[in-house]
Amino acid sequence: MSALRIVRLANFVAPASGGLRTALRELGKGYLAAGHEPVLVVPGERASDQETEQGRVITVPGPLLPGTGGYRVLTDRRRVAALLEELAPDRLEVSDRTTLRWTGKWARRARIPAVMVSHETADGVLRTWGLPEGAARRAADALNIRTAHTYARVVCTTEFAEREFLRIGARNVVRAPLGVDLVARHPGLRDARVRARYAREDETLLVMCSRLSVEKRPGTALDALEALRRRDRRAVLVVAGDGPLRARLEQRARERRLPVEFLGHVGDRGLLGALQASADVCLAPGPAETFGLAALEAMACGTPVAVSASSALPEVIGSAGAVAADHGEAFADAVDLLAGRPETGRRAAARARAECFGWDTAVAAFLAAHDATAVAPSRRGVAEGVA
Repeated sequence: MSALRIVRLANFVAPASGGLRTALRELGKGYLAAGHEPVLVVPGERASDQETEQGRVITVPGPLLPGTGGYRVLTDRRRVAALLEELAPDRLEVSDRTTLRWTGKWARRARIPAVMVSHETADGVLRTWGLPEGAARRAADALNIRTAHTYARVVCTTEFAEREFLRIGARNVVRAPLGVDLVARHPGLRDARVRARYAREDETLLVMCSRLSVEKRPGTALDALEALRRRDRRAVLVVAGDGPLRARLEQRARERRLPVEFLGHVGDRGLLGALQASADVCLAPGPAETFGLAALEAMACGTPVAVSASSALPEVIGSAGAVAADHGEAFADAVDLLAGRPETGRRAAARARAECFGWDTAVAAFLAAHDATAVAPSRRGVAEGVA
């Protein structure tokens, strides 16, 4: 097949973003390596157009979304539609099923195959924002019906994410897992100096890499730490990530005299990898996660993860981690379980499980969702010249 121009639209991407930013970057790099022409359109403070390792990245000015800690959105439909007309994509890939859902109709009118990537469950997010379960499910079903009808395909990264679409009878859902950089993330990043910076030898070092926002439930990690210390386990917690709840969490840690270090956003990938590799257990308390890239990165570094039973992560971690109900005592139980396993065995199991999720597999699955494959060598040079 010939090279395809795959235009990708995404909201809620900020300089301090975590999982979504990583997924967009790695998929773009994979599309480019496969001989296609990826173009990513995201909101930002000012307009820009750059060639990057993931292909062309176009930034369109977009307003800050209040209360999100820095997220911006593409609100100027006319401008985005004009840009799409100019780019003339062969395929459209959208990573926001709320404010960008209108692009599915645009693609249908333009006769361009379009896919929507489901990066979170709608009912899960609505529940974390306080909507009762029944109301959240009804609202999610209504949204998902419109999404499934609007796009040629809906891409879900796990069976967990797929369920809410199968529940409404959608027949255009495909599964495509995300991945982890198994070269950049590895157990060899474990660093005694990094560990000693945050914990003594007789302390259990817990790490949470998460955006500090309501849907991620970061407070559960503090609840778990408090429960562990009541049990006389000498545990400390390091939080890598920022968000609108940070000030509240810091205040709570001070008031309860909890040993928590808030690092904010860690932009140095090497430092973050060393932190993940040097921890005893990583915590992933988000109940609405449909994949959990940060958790998978920790496992690639050889560190087991305690995860929310309400999320997709039990499906991702398999038997290499521990599953907990959404409260501090349960997460404390999960930490005790993991810390009680022989260190060599638990670290080897975590790495082995992560090795099931390489980015090559993810890229191939996403390209298949676009009815695309790698471009034949004779055409690859053409695609690279265009990109």
